[in-house]
Amino acid sequence: MTTTPLKTRFAPSPSGLLHLGNLRTALFNALLARSADGRFLLRIEDTDADRSEERYVDALQHDLQWLGLDWQEGPGAEAHSGPYRQSLREAMYQSLFQRLLSEGHAYHCFCSDDELKRARERQRAAGKPPRYAGTCAGIPREQAESRIEAGEPATLRFRVPPGKQIVFQDLVRGEQRFASNDLGDFIIRRADGSAAFLFCNAVDDSAMQVSQVLRGEDHLTNTPRQCLVLDAIGLPRPQWGHLPMILGEDGAPLSKRNGSRSVQELRDSGILPAALLNYLARLGHADNDHGLKDLQGLAATFRLDQIGRAPARYDEQQLLHWQELALRALSPDALQQWMQSAAVDLIPADRMVAFTELLAPNVRLFADVRRWARACFSAELAHDEATTAVFRDAGSPFFAAAADAADQDWAALTAVVQQQTGARGRGLFLPLRLALTGERHGPELAPLHAMMGPAMVRARFAQAAGLALSNQ
Repeated sequence: MTTTPLKTRFAPSPSGLLHLGNLRTALFNALLARSADGRFLLRIEDTDADRSEERYVDALQHDLQWLGLDWQEGPGAEAHSGPYRQSLREAMYQSLFQRLLSEGHAYHCFCSDDELKRARERQRAAGKPPRYAGTCAGIPREQAESRIEAGEPATLRFRVPPGKQIVFQDLVRGEQRFASNDLGDFIIRRADGSAAFLFCNAVDDSAMQVSQVLRGEDHLTNTPRQCLVLDAIGLPRPQWGHLPMILGEDGAPLSKRNGSRSVQELRDSGILPAALLNYLARLGHADNDHGLKDLQGLAATFRLDQIGRAPARYDEQQLLHWQELALRALSPDALQQWMQSAAVDLIPADRMVAFTELLAPNVRLFADVRRWARACFSAELAHDEATTAVFRDAGSPFFAAAADAADQDWAALTAVVQQQTGARGRGLFLPLRLALTGERHGPELAPLHAMMGPAMVRARFAQAAGLALSNQ
């Protein structure tokens, strides 16, 4: 006895860059496939020509590959169920449209957008849910075809059977029931002849033998309509699971306004693939293993029954926690390469190794690397009023003594300053740290002093002496 291998899919519309919500959907589908030694399929849903752009097709594939979410079927990995761009599957859709028309499951609709809008307004005013009233459902097919031949625009609507219960088992939410009388006849082909999402999304999942689909809960109400389409054509249904939405830190749906960023923006900020994957794998999915894992490790603990039903809340600090773990897991060469990609123009080549070893515990993002690179190697530092007040309290002679001892090692330098000024503890080390880096916290001062070199150290102390004198 043989069983059909589990197959999941990610089917984005190339109308924008890949963001966290869609990425989590892709990841959960990939993990589900890996957890069962199944297949992960990528399909590009580009039937809406007005919104689809080729640059986004390229970008989303690049993002998935950067994260290691390789697909076993899809663009560049063609198999028997392709092509994997819906714009290349129009012939199959048109054949099925004709079949649904001939069998009475669909009809032409000539209602304009304005007419539909006014009808919805009347329904709302009457306290009824907005639903297509079936205005064109009774037009004889021959008459409808004559109107189309005369050039009148028309969509194609699916004829929803009355009095029917649509039942399916949601992989996340359990049994779901919908009454067909609550749905209304829906569009399956747009007026321009292109297939609508509800139709081609369902048909392609079945035709491509996708067995399980994890997608956002905003698609839950689409599912009974897609069940009806597949049942009418005689195609098997996949199993759907609807994921809870992701909220921003303010409790509103995640968006650019409250923290959402594209994968490209996160990559450009220095976020590592391992950090993003480990964070998203736990966003709405319980995992008792709190360590950093690769994709196979994440798949090993991925369970459908561990997906929550309540909305998940995006937490930037949690992402940065995983970023810290991911940075610690890098090899020395990989960590140095990450540092170089952030600030190669700011860090002298002969100091790169020392900078990486010294500053690694103090950075999480590229912006941190660049800030510390400027702190260590820029000609002069910009100091705020609080820092110049520390310089003023320490006094110009304090920094003059430090500058004179710049050629000595750190222990000798601090001993000279202490002997000449009597400064101790915080009164000794805080002014020295602020003069060297402009930062109140950071790496140990002795290796920092050695890395910066006598000329830079002397210049920094001379700048602090001048500021202390000018502010007296």
